[in-house]
Amino acid sequence: MSHKLTTLARKNIQELTPYQSARRIGGTGDIWLNANEAPDSGHYSLDCSRLNRYPEFQPASVINGYADYAGVKPAQVITTRGADEAIELLIRTFCEPGKDSILINPPTYGMYEISAETCGVSIIKQDLDVNFDPDYDAIKAQLDTVNIVFLCAPNNPTGNLLNTDKLTDLLIAAKDKALIVCDEAYIEFCPEASQVHLLQDFDNLVILRTLSKAFALASLRCGFALASETVIGLLSKVIAPYPVPEPVAQIASQALTESGITVMQTRVQQLNGMRRAFIDELNQLQGINKVFPATGNYVLIQFDAGQKVFSLLGEQGIVLRDFNSKVRLENCIRITLGSAAEMNTTLVALKSVLS
Repeated sequence: MSHKLTTLARKNIQELTPYQSARRIGGTGDIWLNANEAPDSGHYSLDCSRLNRYPEFQPASVINGYADYAGVKPAQVITTRGADEAIELLIRTFCEPGKDSILINPPTYGMYEISAETCGVSIIKQDLDVNFDPDYDAIKAQLDTVNIVFLCAPNNPTGNLLNTDKLTDLLIAAKDKALIVCDEAYIEFCPEASQVHLLQDFDNLVILRTLSKAFALASLRCGFALASETVIGLLSKVIAPYPVPEPVAQIASQALTESGITVMQTRVQQLNGMRRAFIDELNQLQGINKVFPATGNYVLIQFDAGQKVFSLLGEQGIVLRDFNSKVRLENCIRITLGSAAEMNTTLVALKSVLS
């Protein structure tokens, strides 16, 4: 087969290694704890009478529902196809290809880098500090060379949060220079750590959110960017004309009702309790070098022999996420919080492997 078509693609795309999502990596087993998905799915009704019509650009029921939930004005909200689309929208809107740069803080979520690469935008990497927190002073020193700084908190996969005072100083330093984007995909598991209150003071702050994690709607692909009206207006110029399918809007609206939010909060309470119990059990096992601070619906663990643990649990049908290939995460495995039965099975398997 001719490879000439490949040469028609942009050079950076020819050389691109795509993001290795949990589904793309795959695996075989009965217990899937590799994608930070919720262990349950809610029940929703669907009205199919308007499926022949194009959907609203930004459905009022979704925008108003999320604005009420997040404590912001509807004009400060845009809904996207997962937070992933919001990441790419920000880069496409605020970065000139071949000229501008973003700053990321590895080890962190991989899509910031992938989205920048696909857009032809350079990436400056400022490693997290020795405690896996952002190095705020080092970031500030590079604000003249970047358009967007991505901060993930809770950080995926290390679980670290942001220091509000240091973030405030960074926002002040970045005024009229760069956007500071706080990815809060897992914030429902530690809502007191949200930085959303800073939106009222800083028009260069963007908060990313999603219904994929605590709301248990990963298959819906419904995310949000919260920002100043100016930023939302610019993103609205770039986003696709019909970004929110009608069924997505209906289900998201139901999830954002008072009863839907209560269901989510109950789920969070159960998962957080399960997380504490799981970590208590982990701390009693041999063969574990470190359990990272857990603030989302996952736990990152550094084993003495991570590859062995990953392989042996895989043989038992337990699919986890291996981070061994990532810098500073050698022998690290991320375990999503599943159902009580799944976590018990995983714990029994770990005990058998580490004994």
